[in-house]
Amino acid sequence: MSFAREASRAIRSTLVIWVIAAVIYPFLMIALGQIVFPYQANGSLIKDSRGQVLGSALIGQPFTSDRYFNSRPSTTSYSTADPKKDDAGVLQTGVSGASNLAPSNSDLIKRIKNENLKALTSAGIQPTADLVYTSGSSLDPHITPAAARAQVNRIATARRLQPQQLENLINQNTDGRFLGIFGEPGVNVLQLNLALDRLKSAA
Repeated sequence: MSFAREASRAIRSTLVIWVIAAVIYPFLMIALGQIVFPYQANGSLIKDSRGQVLGSALIGQPFTSDRYFNSRPSTTSYSTADPKKDDAGVLQTGVSGASNLAPSNSDLIKRIKNENLKALTSAGIQPTADLVYTSGSSLDPHITPAAARAQVNRIATARRLQPQQLENLINQNTDGRFLGIFGEPGVNVLQLNLALDRLKSAA
């Protein structure tokens, strides 16, 4: 068998595999995602009644008002900082990522004691781990049910609601373990706050 014939066969095989792997398969997956999982394939976007995008169920947002359930701390301010005016240096590690500070680092200890814990204590909130420490991505959209319940009294006072109403709201918006065994229950802060606004308007 000649070298030219072998080379021709190799080139044809490469082209066929390239078309299958780089063209047909990706477009097939895009079509499958749009048909079977359109919500997830398009970023799990949460929209209001007018169709305006409020955020993604996969990416956290900063909530700091007493009228809302607050998110966990973020070293990147949930990527909302202006890169040109980043005086606090929150975007030094990029738009996503942890501070990578060791537990013994004085900056980390200072931030936890003088900022996070102090803010929680002044607001009358019992500190939980996820209200004190940042997540690995700094974009975590969830807090634990315990962290949500720790904020009930503050929100009930600010909105003049019964604490039991907020307890029920937390229970209704708590996501269980994946497949019942993986991970821990969590509450999506954006979805919980949207439900909170609907609860107020219905009151």
